[in-house]
Amino acid sequence: MNPTLIFLDIDGTLTEPGSNVPPASALEAVRRAQARGHKVALCSGRNYGMLSPLLQYGFDAVIASAGGYIEYGGQVIYDCPMTPAQQKLVLETFAASGVYRTIEGRLGSYTDESFKDFLAQTSGGNSELVRWRQQLEQNLGIRPMSEYDGEPIYKIVFMSPSREALAEPQRLLGADFDFCIQDPDASGIVNGELINKQFNKGTAVRRLAEAAGIPLADTVAFGDSMNDLEMMQTAGLSICMGNGSETLKKAAHEVCGRVEEDGLYHAFAAHGLI
Repeated sequence: MNPTLIFLDIDGTLTEPGSNVPPASALEAVRRAQARGHKVALCSGRNYGMLSPLLQYGFDAVIASAGGYIEYGGQVIYDCPMTPAQQKLVLETFAASGVYRTIEGRLGSYTDESFKDFLAQTSGGNSELVRWRQQLEQNLGIRPMSEYDGEPIYKIVFMSPSREALAEPQRLLGADFDFCIQDPDASGIVNGELINKQFNKGTAVRRLAEAAGIPLADTVAFGDSMNDLEMMQTAGLSICMGNGSETLKKAAHEVCGRVEEDGLYHAFAAHGLI
């Protein structure tokens, strides 16, 4: 069997969202696949700092910031933060439109302090959403925007109170950036990611496969949300987690079990990777 290059999203795929601890079955699948000569890469929307707790598990490559930063073989093979002009325009445009920002540098991440107040006001009295966000910020090391020191930004996760509030950012930023919007929910709040058109997870798959000398036909991608779409469209085989976006499931070649039901392990086994 030819060596396969396996791409794993993190949140909702390798781990439960916001967690840094994969299920034991997923780690066993990764180790067994590597023992058979396959290479396993993290391919995440997280920045390098957010995903660094997972590096202890010995992955062969790291794709961070949805393709904006790539390491392979101990070397940086791609590094593309926003330009200073882009960064200034993006931050000012979102702020003027009332869209909440979590900005991601290579190592640091920062969020608008008013974000949790907004969640508390829109959660219908349900404090579970606020507790979830607080836990997410703690687990992933997200700090208040007041501590932002101006480091180059790779990506922004946004939460807009409505589609209408996004209209002006999309008009002003659409030439340079893609708005990756998650499946809507009943609240009317719009969640998504602002990603530089210079890269995405699909271009990252191509860049890493070329660096590793592995044909795209011998690549497999696992993901769960809409920021995985380009990765799914580029890889030779795409598999969506059972807990994933319904839209992404339709775009993937297959759907496997949920992350908490050993979905990765069973999919690795089904395709002879272990």
